[in-house]
Amino acid sequence: MSVRTTVKSIQDIMRQDSGVDGDAQRISQLCWMFFLKIIDDQDQELEMLQSGYRSPIPPALQWRAWAADPEGITGDDLLGFVNTSLFPELKNLPPTGLAGDRRRVVRDVFEDAYNYMKSGQLMRQVVNRISGVDFNNLAERQHFGDIYEQVLNDLQSAGNAGEYYTPRAVTAFMVDRIDPRPGEVLFDPACGTGGFLTCSLRHMREKYVKRPEDEATMQKALRAVEKKPLPHMLCVTNMLLHGVEDPGFVRHDNTLARPYISYTQSDRVDIVLTNPPFGGREEDGIESNFPTHFRTRETADLFLALIIRLLKPRGRAAVVLPDGSLFGEGVKTRLKEHLMEECNLHTIVRLPNSVFRPYASIGTNLLFFEKGTPTAETWFWEHQVPAGQKAYSMTRPIRFEHLADCAAWWGGTTRAGRTENERAWKVSAADIKARGYNLDIKSPHSVADDHGDPETLLAALDAAEAEAARLRAELKSILAEALLR
Repeated sequence: MSVRTTVKSIQDIMRQDSGVDGDAQRISQLCWMFFLKIIDDQDQELEMLQSGYRSPIPPALQWRAWAADPEGITGDDLLGFVNTSLFPELKNLPPTGLAGDRRRVVRDVFEDAYNYMKSGQLMRQVVNRISGVDFNNLAERQHFGDIYEQVLNDLQSAGNAGEYYTPRAVTAFMVDRIDPRPGEVLFDPACGTGGFLTCSLRHMREKYVKRPEDEATMQKALRAVEKKPLPHMLCVTNMLLHGVEDPGFVRHDNTLARPYISYTQSDRVDIVLTNPPFGGREEDGIESNFPTHFRTRETADLFLALIIRLLKPRGRAAVVLPDGSLFGEGVKTRLKEHLMEECNLHTIVRLPNSVFRPYASIGTNLLFFEKGTPTAETWFWEHQVPAGQKAYSMTRPIRFEHLADCAAWWGGTTRAGRTENERAWKVSAADIKARGYNLDIKSPHSVADDHGDPETLLAALDAAEAEAARLRAELKSILAEALLR
């Protein structure tokens, strides 16, 4: 059975279980099971390669002990084991206190995980299907990684869970433009399911990882935080799928909960790649962690302030922000001024509002900046939906090749040789300042629609309203005559 068929059959089995309600629960259920199978396969490989290696999971709770035998426990016995032994013990695994403690990874994954299934017979069927995937087979694991990406894509239709997903074409483009290298400390402070991390791993492996030492250097320089339990679990599993031996760098925490001034030189990073949550509000008290002039409950604004602080000199960032962050006033204005004074905001890619559909239909922007020198000028690129297509959708999403024209125009690492065209224009920092740091700047090359002379239009409107009034009076007269008959 192919991996794709396996995943589809698992989802079909889960749909029969009365305890699993909707895509988000089904994906969460799938995730903790896949996590245990993947880490068990990884453990068995490490046991052969490393003398004295011990699994972070107690022997009786390892996948091979209770799940691998297709004729093993089932029904109420299986449900009882999962609910009264497996989950309680994994939620309370004592840490070893050693570096690279995989026990903490397991405990963090299960901290807010749940078993939604109510049928032990159906659970056994699911377990048997998962056991058929060998995650130590590189080709099979890579194929499953592609399937997992599709599973994460399903989150777009899972209500609010869609907020964790950034279109892969967008993440791949941002990573390609930032061009991370092994050893550069790369941080995603709101990592969701790990899209920027997986794209960065793929990018570096294709371009720069030539030796085992390069791989180790790359993995040690990754940093990530995710606040919510479901995407955290999905991200950790995603890291295991993508060959990360210790995904403990993915912390289950709120990056904004730590005081702004407590981030010091030792916390500085070379690269930030992120799509911070926008449109939401932080809980009471979070804004007090920030300086008075940056205080707001708007999540995206707080993240932008923190990203600027976290970058090392010459550090670079690519951040997704909504249109509101570009034209907003008050704290937003102070943030944009601070950004342009501390960093070179060299490029803004403007995306149409259909890129993040269906769970968000607002205009978004990709901001690219480097820490250390103030902005002299900012280039804008307006991305347009391909010809013959009115908008992006779930069935016709944005693809990496749709951004090829922007990549070709970009001008390499130095961004030299850029020219203005119907998609690209530049604005000086002085002009942006004169606009009150309003970055919602439309293309000067677009031709505004000619709606006609305002006085003529007003006269036509007055005439139309007078005609409507005459017709209403005529209708009233006709109705009155009819009632008198």
